[in-house]
Amino acid sequence: MDHVLINEGLVHIRIPPFEKVSSRAPVFYNPVMELNRDLSVLALQQFKSEIEKGLSICDAFGGSGIRGIRYGKEVSGVDGVVINDVNPLAVSLARDNSLENGLDNVTVCQMDANLLLRLCKGKFNVVDIDPFGTPSPFIDSVAVNLPRNSMLAVTATDTSALCGTYPEPCIRKYGSNSLKTEYCHENGLRILAGYLSLSFARYRKFLTFKFSHSTEHYLRLYATISKGAKKTDKSLKNMGYIAHCPSCLNRQVYRGMAPIVDVKCTRCNHLMRVAGPLWCGDIQDSDFISGMIEKSSELVLNQEKNAIKLLELCKAESGAPPTFYDIHTICSKLKISAPPLKDLLDRLKAEDHMATPTHFTPTGIKTSAPLEVVESLVEDLVKKQKFYPEK
Repeated sequence: MDHVLINEGLVHIRIPPFEKVSSRAPVFYNPVMELNRDLSVLALQQFKSEIEKGLSICDAFGGSGIRGIRYGKEVSGVDGVVINDVNPLAVSLARDNSLENGLDNVTVCQMDANLLLRLCKGKFNVVDIDPFGTPSPFIDSVAVNLPRNSMLAVTATDTSALCGTYPEPCIRKYGSNSLKTEYCHENGLRILAGYLSLSFARYRKFLTFKFSHSTEHYLRLYATISKGAKKTDKSLKNMGYIAHCPSCLNRQVYRGMAPIVDVKCTRCNHLMRVAGPLWCGDIQDSDFISGMIEKSSELVLNQEKNAIKLLELCKAESGAPPTFYDIHTICSKLKISAPPLKDLLDRLKAEDHMATPTHFTPTGIKTSAPLEVVESLVEDLVKKQKFYPEK
């Protein structure tokens, strides 16, 4: 069989040719995920710099082997990488690709991911879950496996469920109700983060989310694991719900697993819609992301510019409240044209509100200002700059 040569970072792999990226491809490889893999290498390198021992990594859904091979070759201080897949062709190809890259710290195996993680309990301090679709069936096995001072990296590609297009599968897979709103991708990340946190809490473990992003067709989260019943209980206070008003775009965050939620909007009296339970705490760590940015100059990354741009936006989001405002959505409700985003950010900051662009959409802002303040400033900017549409 002819093979296509792929070059990423410091490695090269060979894969069978295929017409379309899907689970039916002979061996799974997605070129669109190159940015994801670049960011993964940076995240693991930063994690390694924060702990005092080598990394033992499990790439539970190896496919062509590209991710695990890059970990083994590009991340310093890696003691070993296990690349796993149930597809025998993928296993054979990953093994050949690891040998072709001269790696002696990579092992390739063919096993059900849940079984592998259960059998290797405590043997890994980094587990990467990147399945085709939902990661939910594998999280309990990871929660059992990972000890304290370890890292979990998770990808979810079932964004139609997590982001509200099909809420029933989200309830079935994550035990949470999703909503289709302008900030639905952030809600999706928070639902995933909440599901992970509750899964680990069963084993008296809690997560600290270091970096997360929504890109293309997927959601990605990185978290470190700590242990202790009291601290786990305290961590779960970050669980909660987000109530959204589809009429006036008002939103309210309710913390706790069983809070009293206002059924009607306090602003316009319209019936509110509720997403959750989900994670209401931080999903970005400024220091961790800064470390990733610093390390980008030390590595060979084909998507370096895109990676740094994304990281800078995510870093700025650290400490911001949940949800964001889409200025075009607000202006559509107000029946006016949208002012420049920078002008609105400048006005919000001048009035001592936290305000930053968001990586979720180029027309969105995260801010501590309430909706009525944002609307007032938008209208004022439009009047001053004569952005009202012609009648």
